[in-house]
Amino acid sequence: MANIADLPDTPQYTIKVVAIQTGIRPVTLRAWERRHEVLNPQRADNHYRLYSERDVAILRWLKSRVDAGISISTAVAELRSMMAQGLMPEVSPVSPQKAKPQPTHTKEEYIKFLYQAFLAHDEIRSYETFKQAAEEYDLIPLFTEILVPVLTQIGEDWYLGKITIATEHFASNFLRGRLLDLFQTYPIRKNSSYVLIGCAPFEQHELGSLMLATLLRAHGYRVEYLGPDVPIDDLVDFASYEHPAMIILSASSSASAIELKNTQQKLAKLRRPPLFGYGGRGFDNHPEIRQKVAGIYLGNTLEKALEKVNELLGEHSSKPYARKGV
Repeated sequence: MANIADLPDTPQYTIKVVAIQTGIRPVTLRAWERRHEVLNPQRADNHYRLYSERDVAILRWLKSRVDAGISISTAVAELRSMMAQGLMPEVSPVSPQKAKPQPTHTKEEYIKFLYQAFLAHDEIRSYETFKQAAEEYDLIPLFTEILVPVLTQIGEDWYLGKITIATEHFASNFLRGRLLDLFQTYPIRKNSSYVLIGCAPFEQHELGSLMLATLLRAHGYRVEYLGPDVPIDDLVDFASYEHPAMIILSASSSASAIELKNTQQKLAKLRRPPLFGYGGRGFDNHPEIRQKVAGIYLGNTLEKALEKVNELLGEHSSKPYARKGV
């Protein structure tokens, strides 16, 4: 998965070809260049504009922002801000408006294929299967109806002694890498509500938290993912000067869940206290712990958590932004 900055800047495409590749009309391209100085394409001997692969990728990204309801001037400002910080969005291999292909396999078949690839420790087959499933299914069904079931099956079979711990670690680490890649395909939106997501102290099972982080970034939030085993005092100190709108922590065990008992009280002492939300099996399976942990329980599914965050923060709740590739 390439970054826009990594693409060649050799001029080669005419404006007609670029219009077909990006879905942006030539008159609009010229207006963007004239009014917003989006690009400065070189000229061929016949004075026709020539665009590079990098130019095309930038235009695709800008169009995806405009299609999401952002003005072109704001989208250009976002891009310039990212570039000033050394950041660039990932390449979109297809037009953001391209419809998803008809799935070549059912979700049950993808669960089976992934499980078999994990069992064989076959990284190439695992990657190809994941990539194909991610191209054919939206994030929520991909996560809840393919990845979660295969992880559950892997966990249960390890517990029953049917597979080794090495296989369980291979599957978990593979999916962690793919989810991080997916998370980073969505651009960082500086003007959106800022959300910190991670795991409770001593909590190492991070895939559910990472899935939620990806969903929220896809839906337009500015999300920073903190990973497993987040120390609460350090987190509160960080929030005191970064001022997130919301902090979300997950716990898969009751022991980790109870570690969040005093988190909201500590956050409440800040000059600009963020909302505090939590979830995970440690809370789903132990409702009595939810009575002891002040804050907002986000529910027992990713869909409920996304809906709750949208309700609390009022961000884009209709549909996710276009994915930049897998």
